[in-house]
Amino acid sequence: MNWFNRVRNSLTFLPKKETDKDLWVKCPGCQQMVFAQEYEDNLYVCPRCDHHGRIGADERLRQILDPGYGVLSQPDVREDPLKFRDTKKYTDRLKQARAKNPHKDAFTVGSGEIDGTPAVVGVQDFGFMGGSMGMAVGTAFCKGAERAIERNCAYVVVTAAGGARMQEGILSLMQMPKATVMTRRLKEAGLPYIVVLSDPTTGGVTASYAMLGDIHIAEPGALIGFAGQRVIQDTIREQLPEGFQRAEYLHKHGMVDMVVHRSELKDTLATVLDYLSPKKAA
Repeated sequence: MNWFNRVRNSLTFLPKKETDKDLWVKCPGCQQMVFAQEYEDNLYVCPRCDHHGRIGADERLRQILDPGYGVLSQPDVREDPLKFRDTKKYTDRLKQARAKNPHKDAFTVGSGEIDGTPAVVGVQDFGFMGGSMGMAVGTAFCKGAERAIERNCAYVVVTAAGGARMQEGILSLMQMPKATVMTRRLKEAGLPYIVVLSDPTTGGVTASYAMLGDIHIAEPGALIGFAGQRVIQDTIREQLPEGFQRAEYLHKHGMVDMVVHRSELKDTLATVLDYLSPKKAA
């Protein structure tokens, strides 16, 4: 239809319609086109196949916390301590990621209430360098835990990560024990630590704070694991079962406590917090 486009573009009297955003989105699950507004109104869940799309930190906080919550400032950490470079400089990758995201790094913490129950919610954003765990993520996680201890309330963390951030080397791996220590401090304070596993949660994040919760809730179809399926198959030289490393499979085998639809997530968290949160003496 190139001839048609050439003719149409040559007709200068025809007004060109422009929109601020795309009107349609393609569902990654069923590959069908979905009206963007309908997709957004449905909490970024496909109305046809129920595929749960990936969402950013601000949208996740808006869905979980009551209106009026506050967002903690992003921690300042030393950037590019190893002067790392692959096909690009690490500093250039950070600039590129920040140009597409409203926050400085992949972990954002909100402090507020969930259906009236005080809570601190930390959200990992896969849209920022694959949600990879570096010093900024580890420090933000710990700041969220400290705020929960200060407020004497639950700490809810929504994970989504490809693992540790390779550009920070051993310093990124050090965030695993660092975050683990903070989950122990929450336990010593008698405060609930709840993990919501979203797609995907893998690598060093799974090997640390993602699997240390008092309760683990997963979104339907979420990929959850440490190593990739291909690596596991090549190691054990066996074909993996269907649905391996998906939320439903892990729930069936006891690694996840419940699989909850996004539309029911806030109500479920509110119920869990009502049971587990510390109560004031009458």
